[in-house]
Amino acid sequence: MSEKILETERLSIVEAEITDSVFIYTLLNSRNWIKYIGDREINTLEDAERYIENSLFASYDRFGFGLYKVVLKSENKPIGLCGFLKRKELQHPDLGFAILPRFEGQGITSEASKAMLNHGFTKLNMKTVLGITTELNKASQRVLSKTGLSKAGTTRLAGGEELLLYQVTND
Repeated sequence: MSEKILETERLSIVEAEITDSVFIYTLLNSRNWIKYIGDREINTLEDAERYIENSLFASYDRFGFGLYKVVLKSENKPIGLCGFLKRKELQHPDLGFAILPRFEGQGITSEASKAMLNHGFTKLNMKTVLGITTELNKASQRVLSKTGLSKAGTTRLAGGEELLLYQVTND
């Protein structure tokens, strides 16, 4: 059973499990993941299991946080990921999120992101949290703004495209 990280009115946010490979395969091959986050070459369920182990589990172990599974309580099914990433190019952790297409536009990502930011400040003692997104990803920009992050400039990750950089500090 995966460890519960937090709960909101509609959501449980829990650590991923290796048995989440079908969900991870589906999410990482969804149109908006491919368009805005990038193709992670998850072509089989075995690839999805490797992603869970090498990305999600590795982050939990190394940093004490990572991307967590967002579960819709009313359906008891995973519908997205939300959490923190620690990237070598960024000084502070950044808030990451993704949701299956059929759940977009319902405020779920904002609900998960606000709860996760609060968790980062209160439980993980983070002082500053960043957010990054593409210029074209207006939905992600709205979620970051609704969550309390403000535009702070631009950045690049490992020679990739220029990204908008958002930031919030816990004073």
